[in-house]
Amino acid sequence: MGSTIFTPFTDEQLIPKEEKLEVLKKGKKFSIGIPKETCLNEKRLCITPDAVQVLVEHGHDIIIETGAGTPTFFTDLQFSEAGAQITSDPKEVYGQDLVLKINPPTEEEMEYLKPNAYLVSALQINLRDKEYFKKLAEKKVNAIAFEFIMDEYRQLSLIRLIGEIAGGMSILYAAELLAKSNGLMLGGITGVRPTEVVILGAGIVGEFATKAAIGLGASVKVFDNSLSKLRRLHTIIDSRVPTSIIDPKELKKSLRRADVVIGALPRLNMPPVVTEEMVKVMKKGSVIIDLTIDYGGCIETTEVTSHEDPVIIKHDVLHCGLPNLTSKMPRTTTKAISNFFLSYLLNYDEEGGFENMLLRRNEMKQSLYMYKGRHTKKVICDKFDLTYHDINLLIF
Repeated sequence: MGSTIFTPFTDEQLIPKEEKLEVLKKGKKFSIGIPKETCLNEKRLCITPDAVQVLVEHGHDIIIETGAGTPTFFTDLQFSEAGAQITSDPKEVYGQDLVLKINPPTEEEMEYLKPNAYLVSALQINLRDKEYFKKLAEKKVNAIAFEFIMDEYRQLSLIRLIGEIAGGMSILYAAELLAKSNGLMLGGITGVRPTEVVILGAGIVGEFATKAAIGLGASVKVFDNSLSKLRRLHTIIDSRVPTSIIDPKELKKSLRRADVVIGALPRLNMPPVVTEEMVKVMKKGSVIIDLTIDYGGCIETTEVTSHEDPVIIKHDVLHCGLPNLTSKMPRTTTKAISNFFLSYLLNYDEEGGFENMLLRRNEMKQSLYMYKGRHTKKVICDKFDLTYHDINLLIF
């Protein structure tokens, strides 16, 4: 006779059950506001109708302000047919979970933001003041700047993208200005001495400016204080381009002969590379385009200019300080930025939404300069004397 084993479980409870695996919780679908750009003659937009269609198919609501796409030759009808809601009320656009725009919001536009919303825009730190950050902090928002958006390889991917366009565009615009000021064609013609271009900075902007200038046949010289960047430029560009570390004597000699100078070396909280004395020795009618005007500027005599008055003349030299030069090619730039943000948003959508990504990915944290109203970027806090909060202590 077999013995009876006492057990507190019933036969049903002892039957093996399927294992329960942890499933990543998807982020809730969010609403995206696309306002009309109102600052500095801005013509670019962050999104195209094609991107709207994809996001709407993924369950997101897209609210676009009437006429937002007009400067980029996209109509309200195109956005509407793609699934966006069109509104003439900016309060409705800025009242969404995520506000996606090119230029930072004005004080009036900040009032429409709701607490805990995400604001994604360029920052253009050199054009901001302390009041801007204090006002934005009062709204308790989460703010991400184009300048700080990183990918998984810790590359500033959006800045690279815009830099590629800006580099090529700077040479094309310099050619236009040079023709007006001196009657010179930027480039080289058989039997005629090629125009001389000096490029300050061997990063992405400098690389694409160099490629464009060489493509036109100009004689190019590149200056940078990073030997690794100069070495990289030599590797990328087939033809040997003269390069130099920034030595004031050598730089002044090159500027004396230059027809065009492209500034592509950010100097935030640092003195400019080209001093006013150096500009004074440049040729009459030569052209300076400072692409870093909104991030410190690398040429002492440049000032912020507008599309109505893009050029100022100092010491007989044309100076262009447009912080949004790529806005001169708004449709191309909009398509490029839209492609970036489409993959950017779908990526976070797939991996659990913004809040989950803040917990899991360090590069997402580094993209923020404000978290729930607290300043989280040291370079900004140092410049404007704001209280710094370590993002890693706020999110854990």
